[in-house]
Amino acid sequence: MYMFKYVMKRLGLMLLTFCVIMVMCFTLIKLLPIVVNVGADSDPLVVYKQLEARGYIQNVVQGANGTWSYDRVPIFIQLGYYLKRIFLMGDFGIATTYGEYLNQPVWDVFVEKLPPTILINLYSTLIGVPIGLGLGILAALKKNKWQDQVINVFIILLISVPAIVMGLIIQYFLCFKWGWFPLTMNSGYDYFTWDMFRSMLPPVLALCLGSIAGYARYTRAELSEVLTNEFMLLARTKGLTRGQATWRHAMRNSMVVIFPSILSEFISVLSGSLIIESMFSVPGVGRLYLNSIIFQDYDFFMLLSGFYTLVGLVAGIVVDISYGFIDPRIRMGAK
Repeated sequence: MYMFKYVMKRLGLMLLTFCVIMVMCFTLIKLLPIVVNVGADSDPLVVYKQLEARGYIQNVVQGANGTWSYDRVPIFIQLGYYLKRIFLMGDFGIATTYGEYLNQPVWDVFVEKLPPTILINLYSTLIGVPIGLGLGILAALKKNKWQDQVINVFIILLISVPAIVMGLIIQYFLCFKWGWFPLTMNSGYDYFTWDMFRSMLPPVLALCLGSIAGYARYTRAELSEVLTNEFMLLARTKGLTRGQATWRHAMRNSMVVIFPSILSEFISVLSGSLIIESMFSVPGVGRLYLNSIIFQDYDFFMLLSGFYTLVGLVAGIVVDISYGFIDPRIRMGAK
């Protein structure tokens, strides 16, 4: 019952935080100038009337010199229209300035671009977590030996190099110089073929190498401390082998700190993929997010900001709930 109340409380706080962030984003972008993207064969009146129909502006008038004037609808009235369209009609808006997707529903474009982003982040996590944990465990068990020194040098090098520089190195050596992978991700929707997976590996490596170093550093630091605690000596005197004591006691205590670091690294990878997707031409939402800012397409910006904000907030809740399952002492303390 306590865990249920705690989860409900955290969900309520998450929803409140999400609403506050999104209202702030909506208010701030509505203070910016309204950008109208009109093609050579397009009628500006149609574009302005479209914005008027969506509740952004009103009283549109064309001046004698060809310029257009209008009155802004108050921001919180615009917010009411926006929420009404989302909850009653499932309408998250249409692209008004993003030329490639002009007049297309932003939700449809978002759903189309979501799989590549999910896959490269998922592959990055699946590759990075076991390798990083394995290196960290090995470094802790071989502390101050040559294996530990080699792993520490490897960790320092990877942490020191930003993901964008790592991406350039991967592009030059693995893609251009040695020709192991294509320079950019393949187009198409056959995401689970070998050719598509091979084209995804360069951005995946650019994202996961830094994460491997982070996982290894956290694991080594925490496991090294736990291995020196007195309860480990007690476990050995009760007849457990070093491997049994490490696995049953040291690793479980270490995971209280390591597991949240895994989720925080996943969030940093997700945000880092904004740049990596552009570098490797990944047709995902990260690239879409950056372009929505460049083109000042506000409906795209609101939807994608909500997506990234929600991912970060949900990850925080998962971290908090995971403590109770990883360490029973936390559940016992709650009672």
